[in-house]
Amino acid sequence: MKSVLAKLASDFLSTIVFLAVYLATDNVLLATGVAIAGAIAQAVYSRAKGEALGFMTWASLALVIVLGTATLLTNDPRFVLAKPAIAHFAIGAIMLKRGWMLRYMPPRVVDVIPEYVTVAGYAWAILMFALGAGTIAIASTGDLKLWATYVTVVAAGAKVAAFAIQYVVFRFLVTNRLRAAARA
Repeated sequence: MKSVLAKLASDFLSTIVFLAVYLATDNVLLATGVAIAGAIAQAVYSRAKGEALGFMTWASLALVIVLGTATLLTNDPRFVLAKPAIAHFAIGAIMLKRGWMLRYMPPRVVDVIPEYVTVAGYAWAILMFALGAGTIAIASTGDLKLWATYVTVVAAGAKVAAFAIQYVVFRFLVTNRLRAAARA
């Protein structure tokens, strides 16, 4: 679990940096500039350590640079605020691949309830699209404090809640199937 949280923090580091600087300074341009510099520094540091950067890392870096630059040039924060929505849409599209979630499940879950794992994968895709749409709606208002609340509380909370619900449901389904198989 610790490595998953570390990976998420790494993936959203530029957003976290943007929020921290903005909340500390109330300056969108400064927060955007620091987020761009931080994203570039993070990529350079990872490459210097010899880590291979995956497609999503490169895509995220490109989005930070392009949308951040648009924000700096136009003095309009809505560009940089849209970045998490684009990430949600991209992840949602990837999650539409049938069975994508099977490789992340314990073998017992894959062996006992693979059809439910596939359905849950589609449910995750729907959640990502909904969160992306919500992010766009909030970003279009230009209200940075509302956006910050949405991406940190609502979007993160929805993912944590979905994970918790999935865990409980999968545990229940696996247990019931195994009991039924033992009785048969």
